[in-house]
Amino acid sequence: MPGPESTTVLKPVPGSGPGAAAESGLPAALAEPAAPRPVAGTGWGAIRPLLLRLHFYAGVFVGPFLLIAALTGIAYVWTPQLEQAVYADELHVPAAAGALALDRQVAIARAEVPDGAVTGVRPGPTATDTTQVVFTRPGLAPSYYYTVFVDPHTGAVRGALETYGSGQALPLRGWIDTLHRSLHLGDFGRLYSELAASWLWVVTLAGVVLWLGRRRSARRAQGRRRLLNRHGTVGLSVAAALLFLSATGLTWSLHAGANITDLRSSWNWTTPSVTAAAPATAGDVGWQTAREATARAGLADPVEIRPPSGAGESYVVQQVGRTWPEKQDAMTVDPGTGRVTGTLRFADYPLAAKLSRWGIDAHMGLLFGVANQIVLTVVGIAVVCLVCWGYRMWWLRRPARGGARFGRPPGRGAWRRVPGRVLAPVLVTGAVLAWFLPVFGVSLLAFLAVDVVLGLRRREVPR
Repeated sequence: MPGPESTTVLKPVPGSGPGAAAESGLPAALAEPAAPRPVAGTGWGAIRPLLLRLHFYAGVFVGPFLLIAALTGIAYVWTPQLEQAVYADELHVPAAAGALALDRQVAIARAEVPDGAVTGVRPGPTATDTTQVVFTRPGLAPSYYYTVFVDPHTGAVRGALETYGSGQALPLRGWIDTLHRSLHLGDFGRLYSELAASWLWVVTLAGVVLWLGRRRSARRAQGRRRLLNRHGTVGLSVAAALLFLSATGLTWSLHAGANITDLRSSWNWTTPSVTAAAPATAGDVGWQTAREATARAGLADPVEIRPPSGAGESYVVQQVGRTWPEKQDAMTVDPGTGRVTGTLRFADYPLAAKLSRWGIDAHMGLLFGVANQIVLTVVGIAVVCLVCWGYRMWWLRRPARGGARFGRPPGRGAWRRVPGRVLAPVLVTGAVLAWFLPVFGVSLLAFLAVDVVLGLRRREVPR
């Protein structure tokens, strides 16, 4: 985030300081001190100005995107409770003894959607939950489904809604999810969230290093320095969570996400799936028999049952519980005999696949229930405060005279103070990251281009 200031004291030089703007004809908000002279050594004094400038510019330009991501993220983590309240009629029924067979419930739902094809059935895990019959049908957007909610006791249809994704997000959660991910602007809008996730870890790490390496003053902090202390303390407190959110958020991104998927595939870190192949046999035991067979084999609710996709394919019954401990076991059932033919336990997943599952569910506020939601809300509020405090500190850096609307950025030419043997690996690392995180790379080049243009303009204006 924008904000931390250098404690290095430099003597005024011609063309620098508050009066530089007046001399050069530039707005005071863009006028900067002259480039510092190269210094020998590899100490903190040579690296700090570079990190300070990076933290400042990244915070200024990416701050609005982080603010939007934080606010929409806070809204999203509480959507499970909102769904229960808004869609209570579709999700819940009065408790009663007995239930219709799943095959009968699916037939009732089919009658409601004659142009649809069933892709899955989610039996109600308790006596007060409806059965969800999930369809694809013409005209639906990618990753959207049409779900019919059936009372398992009476067969009454409680409602039908468009749902989103593998998590069966109902319309409200789906709308907030899309707002958080792409601002409802399609693939172009996804660049906003990818930009925020790509720079969040950079801003966080730079801020942590700057804060830990900062010289402390014995006198009581007041004004802008007190705001700086608050900014640094809160930022350090949530730094680990911000790094986690950045890393997991990138897995959903448009461009970096594709690179992460390719990397996971090449390292065999993908999530395994149960083999659905089965001997080609006549007959179909049906939904109810498939569920009963897996229940006897120990597959507990909540589950989703997916039908055979063709001849020689099995029913797949997959647990869909995503709170701790994870319920992600899966079994296959031969549609001809009703026997369980394959089992995949979450406990047998590779460690990388488990970490990926846990990371995604924790990012969404699902893994530890309400505790997870509270933590993410606190972190989101912290991000909002950090961004606002950063802009406030920038405002307070305005010169006392000169009429500038904003404070001056840190001095130019900080990279010249970094020894070559330190700067070279930094540049190589930056190039690799720019390739792997394309939005980060393009935006970094844009920042550098703007910085160069402003620097050239300042040199060309006669004093």
